[in-house]
Amino acid sequence: MTRGDNVRNSGPEQQCASSVLMIRPTTFYSNPESLSTNAFQRAVQAPRVDTLAAALAEFDAAASALADAGIDVIVAEADATADAPDALFPNNWFSTHADGRIALYPMSVPNRRQERRPALLQSIAAQRELAIHSIVDLSVLEHQSLFVEGTGSLILDRPHRLAYACRSPRTQDAAVEAFCEAFGYRSVIFDAHDEAGRPIYHTNVIMSVGSALAVLASGLIAPGAGLRRVFDALEASGKTLLDLSAEQVNEFAGNILFLEGSAGPVVAISRRALASLSRAQRLLLEQHARPVVCGVETIELLGGGGIRCMLAELFLPYA
Repeated sequence: MTRGDNVRNSGPEQQCASSVLMIRPTTFYSNPESLSTNAFQRAVQAPRVDTLAAALAEFDAAASALADAGIDVIVAEADATADAPDALFPNNWFSTHADGRIALYPMSVPNRRQERRPALLQSIAAQRELAIHSIVDLSVLEHQSLFVEGTGSLILDRPHRLAYACRSPRTQDAAVEAFCEAFGYRSVIFDAHDEAGRPIYHTNVIMSVGSALAVLASGLIAPGAGLRRVFDALEASGKTLLDLSAEQVNEFAGNILFLEGSAGPVVAISRRALASLSRAQRLLLEQHARPVVCGVETIELLGGGGIRCMLAELFLPYA
């Protein structure tokens, strides 16, 4: 990639990244510390060598599919000294921004805090001649038991400076507002629950925002002021809405990521998520982005997160 190929060179922050970081796991199993707050996760009992092998096969295939679609995929190995079963979900511990800042986030699950590796980001930036001007360390909020888990908790509309967030034990108002104050965003906070009445643990399982299309399971959002705020913000920012059902959310249809490929917009989406869409929904999605389909069923089942959670967008400017 040459410097002229990337929209990070100048101008306002773009919505869709053309470069992502993926963390290749050194261990993978159903994290017992996250089960109580992640209704998408299953406690499957299986040898860890087998679950890791399955996750690695899915990870490598997904990375290849994204690279083939013209996404600059940077793969780094997880810290082999840490027993971090969710390390392949890096979007929860950091986000990057076009002004050269990085946010580090407070994590509610104790064993996930060891995933934070700012030195890794510094190394990647140096290798790629990217600028990190400062690191905003929100992880100190953990001392107050306040959490906002990166772009799992926050769905960022970067050009419009909107941060959508659904409340949960992993996403709390004060932590959301701390991010918004530091980075100049306006919060759009709401409550959302699954069909059993449990809080949606991460906003990115029910919502994704692209340049012109927003995917949302509006039926899971509590009626009232919060839902009105979401609709008003989407309308004011000019987004077309693709509305999902609860059943489609269970198939990870909300856990998708819009990206900018070398030949135009693409959307990273899992195989089961795409299969859950109706013909009309799929056509609407394809009007805005070409699907890059990733089979990550083991990761979805044991990790309770999907392809979007595996991708940390890189928006840093060139040095």
